[in-house]
Amino acid sequence: MSKRERFNNLIPSLLSSILPIHTITLLFLESLLEPFTYEFFTNAILVSILVGGVCGLMGVYIILRGMSYIGHGMSHAVFGGAVVSYIVGFNFYLGAAIWGFVSAYLINVITRRNKIKADAAIGVVTTAGFAIGVLLISMTRSYTRNFEALLFGNILGITDQDLAVIMLVTCVTAFFIFFYQKRLLFTLFDKETAKVYGVRTDMAELIFSLILAAVIIASMSSVGVTLIAAAIIAPAISARMLTNNFMKMVVASTIIGVLTAFLGMYSSYFLDSASGATIVLFGTAAFGVSSLYAYSRKLYQTHTHEKFIRHSHPHIHEGEHMHKHRS
Repeated sequence: MSKRERFNNLIPSLLSSILPIHTITLLFLESLLEPFTYEFFTNAILVSILVGGVCGLMGVYIILRGMSYIGHGMSHAVFGGAVVSYIVGFNFYLGAAIWGFVSAYLINVITRRNKIKADAAIGVVTTAGFAIGVLLISMTRSYTRNFEALLFGNILGITDQDLAVIMLVTCVTAFFIFFYQKRLLFTLFDKETAKVYGVRTDMAELIFSLILAAVIIASMSSVGVTLIAAAIIAPAISARMLTNNFMKMVVASTIIGVLTAFLGMYSSYFLDSASGATIVLFGTAAFGVSSLYAYSRKLYQTHTHEKFIRHSHPHIHEGEHMHKHRS
């Protein structure tokens, strides 16, 4: 058999081996894109991205203020308002918003006018709000199942109204952060000096608390009361482990929030798991990765010397404070 004949006979065998691979690739891509063929899932992805981004954005200011517990507390407070509004037939968002704003106002007033720290005020006010919700549920047991989504999240059950509210809150939050950034930073790092320069720190803190309440209310139906605090804090502390620059931290936290929310939502489809819990676990994983990165960066430092000569080397510690570099 000539070389040409052998080559001609080889072509069908090659095609037969390539076609299955091509088919498998197409099937694999089709399975990956399958979730996006459902309208409810595309809405859930959009909601998760918006919620992840806005929670990551607000989380930076919360952790730098040393008030990580406020997200947890406010979510419990608005739960009571949501239960009350549902039982009396009032609009869910209006009822929860009124309750959340009143709680935020009370916390600020109690902290400002009394010798009580913010954590104590948050603990009393928000726990009372949550207790009212639990009390009403126990007295009206027929409504119990309707509140499972508030406690644990139901992002696949998001309605057009929920989507509109989340988009509105996201835009308002971004607008507020953009125009109030300098005042917030001044209040955050040096409250007394900010007062001297004429910054109304009490008003800035109150508006921030109200915006945070709005973010929690908008996110509660998708992530759930029990998980919203972690969705706010996890991206921010992950970004804090990566950089000390404030603006980089804000950008990194927002991106981490978006990515973890998207990956968590996308994975929950294939794992058949609770979307809110999966999103939070991805956020926890992001914190673990950023912690390992920060730890490795401490062990293996990179320095720039004269003439932009750059080199890396591990640190060798001698004694309690002294250390030397191995070149």
